[in-house]
Amino acid sequence: MDRRCAATSVTRPATGRHQRVAMPGPLFTNVLLADEINRTPPKTQAALLQAMQEGEVTIGRETHRLSRPFLVLATQNPIEMEGTYPLPEAQLDRFLCGIRMGYPSHEEEVTIATTGPAAALDQVKSVLGPDDILSLQHSVRAVPIASDVASYAVRLVAATRVGSGATVSGASDFIECGASPRASQALIATAKARALLQGRVHVDFADVRELAPDILRHRLVLNFRARADKVDADAVIARIIDQVKTDPA
Repeated sequence: MDRRCAATSVTRPATGRHQRVAMPGPLFTNVLLADEINRTPPKTQAALLQAMQEGEVTIGRETHRLSRPFLVLATQNPIEMEGTYPLPEAQLDRFLCGIRMGYPSHEEEVTIATTGPAAALDQVKSVLGPDDILSLQHSVRAVPIASDVASYAVRLVAATRVGSGATVSGASDFIECGASPRASQALIATAKARALLQGRVHVDFADVRELAPDILRHRLVLNFRARADKVDADAVIARIIDQVKTDPA
């Protein structure tokens, strides 16, 4: 286990003898912010992968369960790549969404520039507790989805897989490796959440289309032709959404 996630220290108690004590690290929390995650070495990434997938941390020979809910928010700097350790596709697949954040609007930047960092932190108040989040997660899972909407979500994901027979023209030429079934699970789950946030108790095709870019962009591995033609994941996903119809017939 990497010391950045959970450390093991050696102390000398009053007895004068050495004693090994497990010191919980930053993974032992409900919400973890991993800033510029691609700058963490592979050992730390592997420890985070275990926490995200298994919900547990191993320190030496002991395995500790993490408290629920356990949420990981991570950032990557797409510009400066020197000294980074690109995340393997298996770990990227564990992230529910990949959201691109651009520059703030003029009004937002004025506020940022004039208030300074941490100016309003004293005004931040807790609005949800761990039990509230678990209850909301349960509510999202309970939202029904029609079979044709679920089929549409799965067909969108399948269209990213080269050689599957489900790819669409203008997209498969740029994909080296498509999305896994975990993407289908994530797309349906987030579509349910969007419907619930909009006051609906059913999932619509529009929910799936709206969330497909966030679910798929970090799961696609593009080939050399995409890089040469300067085609990014969002452009490929847009072509897939445009060509995969809600009615398979």
